[in-house]
Amino acid sequence: MTSAVSLRDVSCVFRSAGKTVHAVAGIDLQVQAGEFFTLLGPSGSGKTTCLRMIGGFTLPTKGLISIHGQDVSQLPPYARPVNTVFQDYALFPHMSILDNVAYGLMVRGVDLSTREKKAQQLLDTVQLSEVGQRKPGQLSGGQRQRVALARALINAPRVLLLDEPLGALDLKLREQMQTELKSLQRQLGITFIFVTHDQHEALSMSDRIGVFNQGRLEQVATPSELYARPTTRFVAEFVGAANVLQGEQAHRYAAVQALMIRPECITLLWDSSETSTSQTMIHSAARLRARVQEAHFFGAFWRMHMQPEHGGAHLLVDVPVQSGQAAPPPGAMATLCWPNEAMHALKVD
Repeated sequence: MTSAVSLRDVSCVFRSAGKTVHAVAGIDLQVQAGEFFTLLGPSGSGKTTCLRMIGGFTLPTKGLISIHGQDVSQLPPYARPVNTVFQDYALFPHMSILDNVAYGLMVRGVDLSTREKKAQQLLDTVQLSEVGQRKPGQLSGGQRQRVALARALINAPRVLLLDEPLGALDLKLREQMQTELKSLQRQLGITFIFVTHDQHEALSMSDRIGVFNQGRLEQVATPSELYARPTTRFVAEFVGAANVLQGEQAHRYAAVQALMIRPECITLLWDSSETSTSQTMIHSAARLRARVQEAHFFGAFWRMHMQPEHGGAHLLVDVPVQSGQAAPPPGAMATLCWPNEAMHALKVD
């Protein structure tokens, strides 16, 4: 598969308040043509700086950035075959929606008839056929986001960069737009590079994900690989909930320095249960006694915070909710068990 975007030993260093800040440090990354690739990480981790360097808004201190084989490391944004969708949409409030979408063609000197025709075709693509004569202020947040997408696509970029474009939307609309955005990407076949700090958003939309931490790429993998086989504690705990056991606590169950167990992989057997536990526990690699510290309701499951009876880090356990089931009271005792395959070894720094 052809690389659409390539970063080789790319770094970005700048001065802030008299200090040297390594925003991005020695990044190597290959994004394949037609891929939906997400840069994921907390605020200040380097993901947005990386996106800005690909788009040309920030120049790298060192390293090579190429797009479809062309070195663009020092080129300005307008000279690169990319376009960017920002979180605030950046639509012109005084212009009609049709003119907003057609703006890129107008700047290039394309005639009115051609640019209006192409703009209307893109509005049809993003399911906004009837809004061409309205102004941005007359549209909802989700509609404005689609207009921003259409405008970014009008010049047929080979790569589309999206800087947290769903961040301003409410949860329900955000989830709807995640589905629509992924569907649009598949329909167009354009390479999307998407920035977010939302783990669930990244897992649900991406072909692959690059996890950033303190200016470096911790891991690049598919969503399922990232969730099931994280390489470091940071990735394990940032991408979903995780129980991480280290040192002596890990040695009890495996010959490793650190291991991860996801909360949904742990079976919780209450002391008061009359159900036979022998078949549940027979294939378990480990079991321990623990006490409920607290429980949080997540709709489909209770997330239990369990304190091991003989000390050590507390464990999270996700227990599916039965109809009308109440949370177990703090102090209730249970046995926790999990199979060998639920444990995944982590690298130790």
